[in-house]
Amino acid sequence: MMRDYAIRLVREKLLNTNLFKHCLATEACLKELAAQFGEDQEKWGLTGLLHDIDYEETTNQPLRHGIVGAEFLEKVGIESDIVHAIKVHAGHLAPESKLDWALFTADPVTGLIVASALMHPDKKLQSLDNDFVMRRYKEKRFAAGANREQIASCSNLGLELEQFIGLCLQGMQKISDHLGL
Repeated sequence: MMRDYAIRLVREKLLNTNLFKHCLATEACLKELAAQFGEDQEKWGLTGLLHDIDYEETTNQPLRHGIVGAEFLEKVGIESDIVHAIKVHAGHLAPESKLDWALFTADPVTGLIVASALMHPDKKLQSLDNDFVMRRYKEKRFAAGANREQIASCSNLGLELEQFIGLCLQGMQKISDHLGL
């Protein structure tokens, strides 16, 4: 699937601008992680971009989140390992591959990084460094929705927490203009 087509699908399904930006942020993190591991950056990026495609549709049925999106994506011909990772991120399957773990861990870290940027004096991703985000990570009440246990499972990728957060921050900084940060 070409990225332009994926963007169009996500824009059709997600009307909330912040949710769309979250998908872009997750795409950026997964591309950076793919580069780290020598994996297919486009494929991993598509996984991040498409992971919440059913979020608005399943808002009132949170247990269906990931399932509805996976069914839709299968119908439009998305590769099975991408569909699997999307089911994993929503808690329907256990992680089995690096791609599964990458999406599972990157999804919540984007919220932590965005919240860190918003509390920074200039509210810009470019002004953040890894130490700033790590200090926010250690503040349990800060961005409480960013599941620390899920983020820390980056160890399943063979990455230390600080390295993982640094890679995701770097990926998001590359697209800061698209994120409005």
